[in-house]
Amino acid sequence: MADRHSSPAQVQRAPRPTAAAPAATPGSAFLQKLHEHAPNSAQLLGFLSLLLSGGILLLLTGLTVTGTVIGLILFTPIIVISSPIWVPLCVAMFVTAVGLLSVCGFGITALAGLSWLYRYFRGLHPPGSDRADYARNRIFDTARHVKDYAREYGGYLHSKLKDVAPGA
Repeated sequence: MADRHSSPAQVQRAPRPTAAAPAATPGSAFLQKLHEHAPNSAQLLGFLSLLLSGGILLLLTGLTVTGTVIGLILFTPIIVISSPIWVPLCVAMFVTAVGLLSVCGFGITALAGLSWLYRYFRGLHPPGSDRADYARNRIFDTARHVKDYAREYGGYLHSKLKDVAPGA
């Protein structure tokens, strides 16, 4: 932990002393760079713990897959023989669960809607009440315009009807 939170000056480490080898050796530059970038003991310990935990998890995964395959091999005949019982039972349980969840969802939706209506009619201005008021006013305005238009057009038709059939 101390290595992670140290200042940048402490992270820099001095290059490792190299043996007094002649500079003319072809691999000496490579060996010198390798010694400079060698991991410290904390990095080595972290890598070994990562390797060990990865190996354990891989072993547990293999055991789990092996157990699953052996279980399927052993229990497949029982599952196949008793499937006429399990399939209708599973279908019935699925339909029951879906029905229960649907009823609960519809009930919560109805309760929320009734709560919103209660607050709206009490004048508490629930969220969206301004849009409901706007829609109500538009419907009333449209109905009034249609009524006025029908009264106006109806009078026109009534006068035309008298022209066509004077006795009507």
